[in-house]
Order: sequence, then structure tokens, then C-alpha cells
Amino acid sequence: MIQKFEFHPTEIDGLIEIIPFNADDVRGCFTKDYSKEVFEANGISHDLAEVFYTTSYKGVIRALHFQRVMQQPKLVRCIYGHVFDVVVDLRKDSPTFKKWLAFDLIGEKHNEILVPAGCAHGYLVLEQSIVSYKCSEKFYGEYDDGIMWNDPDLGIEWPLNKIGGLCNIIVSDKDKNLQSFEQFMERYGGF
Repeated sequence: MIQKFEFHPTEIDGLIEIIPFNADDVRGCFTKDYSKEVFEANGISHDLAEVFYTTSYKGVIRALHFQRVMQQPKLVRCIYGHVFDVVVDLRKDSPTFKKWLAFDLIGEKHNEILVPAGCAHGYLVLEQSIVSYKCSEKFYGEYDDGIMWNDPDLGIEWPLNKIGGLCNIIVSDKDKNLQSFEQFMERYGGF
């Protein structure tokens, strides 16, 4: 079975859920999750500067990350496993400022999201997973920043029941010490 690229805009401007080209047969599948030509034909400019992968255990929360400067639009796909992926609009002039949307990114489904500049991104790992990031800006450690995954002002509804509850989350020391949304607003006032 052959599945051609599909592009599904969301209510957050620039945040697009994408079903990539995929061909299944008796051997398995062939997936093309990025094509500069196909993206541009659909009005999407996303030139690659950097590609990286994360491998995470069930219960890991990686959230909610962004770069303060040299923002990093990214094409995110779970190539193996299952993650509950969250994007928060931090663009102060956006009609969806402070809104969050979530996506089930599933390796076998091949779906991906294009996260625009000015948004925070993170995910909860529901099954051991490998996640691919195809970024149109490189990573700059000096601009790396984020907001706490469980910030009450954002009110993200993480499906912790799917990992056996709060006692089973795994969060890095860095992510445990991220700022609150209120602190982000005091410091930067949005993007």
C-alpha cells in the first residue's frame, strides 16, 4: 500500500501534522518523511540545518523546550515507539498564544509534526521510543531554554495514567529546574 504525503494544518499557525510518503509491502516499509520539493509545493519552507535523534524509555518527559534566540523550527517524528507530543504557542501576537496542542506520534503510523519558530515543544514517552528531529536551525546551547512540563498556567493534560502515574515519570535534572510560564513572561514577554 502506498500513502502519499498529506499536510494537515492545525489551529496553531504554522503547526502542521504531516503524514509522510510510505510504501508497505511484504518486506516491511519505505518511508520518506521529508522532501524539500514536496514541502515547497505545499507552501512549506523548511531547509534542513541539523538532524538528530533521541532514544527514551517509557515514562520520560522531555519538555517544554525552545531556543530564545535563533529559534529552531523542527520536523518531529517518532520513528519507533509512541510519544504524546505537545506544542505550546509562545508567540505573544498569535491568536493562539499560550494554547497547547497534543499529538500521538506513533512509529508504526509514521505521522510527524512541523513545529514552527516561537513554540515550545516536548513529549511524554508512552513506549520506549526513538524520535527524529529535522531542524531548520542548528542547536545553540547558550540559547537553550524551556518551561516546566507541569506548569499550572499552561495546564497541559499529560496522560500520566498511560505510564502508571506520576511516580513513573523520568525527568532530567535540567528539565526539573526549568522556569515557570510566569517567569518566562516576566523575562521575555513571549516571542
